[in-house]
Amino acid sequence: MGSVMIVGVGGQGTLLASRILGAVYTGAGFDVKVSEVHGMSQRGGSVVTYVRYGDRVASPIIEKGGADIILAFEKLEALRYFEYLKKGGKIIVNTQETDPMPVITGAAVYPENILEKLSAAGVAVTAVDALSLAREAGNQKAVNVVLIGVLAASSDIPEADWIAAVKSTVPEKLQEINLKAFALGYSHKNKEE
Repeated sequence: MGSVMIVGVGGQGTLLASRILGAVYTGAGFDVKVSEVHGMSQRGGSVVTYVRYGDRVASPIIEKGGADIILAFEKLEALRYFEYLKKGGKIIVNTQETDPMPVITGAAVYPENILEKLSAAGVAVTAVDALSLAREAGNQKAVNVVLIGVLAASSDIPEADWIAAVKSTVPEKLQEINLKAFALGYSHKNKEE
């Protein structure tokens, strides 16, 4: 049984990322359950998606301490949800900072040293400047597929199967950019914090 928790903010493409994961794990012969459990579709709202796979999966829900991997599209979201990671799990985090509404309105301050705080808590962190890689691929919205590429590189599933999942999930007109984004993420030299 495996579990991936995707955390981000509305508008970052977490749902597409979960669909790619669902396609690759289904293609690998697993029973897969995907659920966008809570979140706001408006830009800026926190969004959480669960992907669980295994021989037989009863529920998509991931409890605290149950995620093998957290794919965080933004640093504050990684900090907010790291307690869902199981012991020995890993967080793959985009180093981008997206100010939540309380920071925008001046009611709060964006926390400093998030990656250091996660590492100090004993969390294995792979930090990626996914926004720069997505821009290099040709579209800053491809951050999600860059992060999927980073995750895929540490997976036992062959790269070709991940590429097939991206192709089957992403609209044809966007495939070239997304395949490039995937390749850039896949070849990223994982920088452990």
